[in-house]
Amino acid sequence: MNGSSLAVRQRSLGDPSIEFPLWPPLVNGCPVTSTAEIAYPVEVDYDYDRVDPALFAQPVGPDLARWAPLLPPLHAPTLGEGGTPLLEVAGVHVKDESRNPTWSHKDRLNRVAVSAAVGAGAPGVVVSSSGNHGASAAAYAARAGLPAIVLASADSPPAVQSFVRAYGARVLTVPAAERWPLMRQIVDRLGYHPVSNLTVTHTGHPFGPEGYKTIAYELFRQLGTAPAAVFAPTGYAELLYGVWKGFAELRRLRVTASAPRMYACEPAAGGPHATAVAQGKPVAIVELGPTDAYAIACTVGGHRGVRALRDSGGEAVLVTDGELREARQDLARQGLWVELSSAAGLAAHRRLGRSFDGPVVCLATSSGFKDLEVGRERAEVLTGATVDDLL
Repeated sequence: MNGSSLAVRQRSLGDPSIEFPLWPPLVNGCPVTSTAEIAYPVEVDYDYDRVDPALFAQPVGPDLARWAPLLPPLHAPTLGEGGTPLLEVAGVHVKDESRNPTWSHKDRLNRVAVSAAVGAGAPGVVVSSSGNHGASAAAYAARAGLPAIVLASADSPPAVQSFVRAYGARVLTVPAAERWPLMRQIVDRLGYHPVSNLTVTHTGHPFGPEGYKTIAYELFRQLGTAPAAVFAPTGYAELLYGVWKGFAELRRLRVTASAPRMYACEPAAGGPHATAVAQGKPVAIVELGPTDAYAIACTVGGHRGVRALRDSGGEAVLVTDGELREARQDLARQGLWVELSSAAGLAAHRRLGRSFDGPVVCLATSSGFKDLEVGRERAEVLTGATVDDLL
């Protein structure tokens, strides 16, 4: 470990001049700037003057504790998250987050969010999720010795629900509209710590995006420079904002002189961040059409994503399911089997069709194991097969 946490406070993204103590984590967003229509997140602030620049000279490897000074206190043990490979594919660099312990980027968030639950003395954690987040939260809660409740929707992949239950979590499958009211009851009556969103527009866990910052640190070490652009599959935009914040910190600490443009890659069936940016709003709520990219299919956006796009000079890019499938197939032909939603980065880069003066990174967030159609195909049994059947 490279020293203890230098986290000192929580700060409002609605008004950065408004500060709060580091504890307890403000899971309901900023209590000062939020309204009945818009919830503004808070983020963690650090004593940056005490950060040793040598922190960013270390090699990339597993366990987020290597970045401990720029993370909230890590009270939960590691499962070996982070240190994922960066691969050159189809003219871009692909950061393969499917190599994390539960095969998705959510492990970075949950190492930090479950640590907050342990630090707050919570009797357990609760999460509303149809896939990656639920599995990851269940795994890290199990590792920390905490019970977990996962509220899943009926249309979540059966394989993923089995995955969650394997960690000992209690999985309740309820209609999507009932998940958040039920989670509020669990928080208020049982005292469980929420590691997913509770608010009208997305704020999520205040410590969660801090885990995603470590992707930026790793990319800087792997590339030897900051990339020119990062394309991130985007649902609620915690990943997008976390990676942006990591690069902003590297620039603030003068480790690098530049930071990438960030691109929110959303399904064309929805796109709350694209809508918010186009309308000049801090956040937006949209109607959601049919899409198989369930992991990033969101009606509700968050202010974090809008901030990341605005501050980085980036854009929101909408992609169709057809474009996602083509990108996923091309990645598979290069040896990377990713979830349909995870191909959004490459699909959006292709749709944008723009050249950049420097490396381009597409984040691949999770394994193809998580897709809706996994396990539905049945192979034809060939009796007396010969080599002729291959010709």
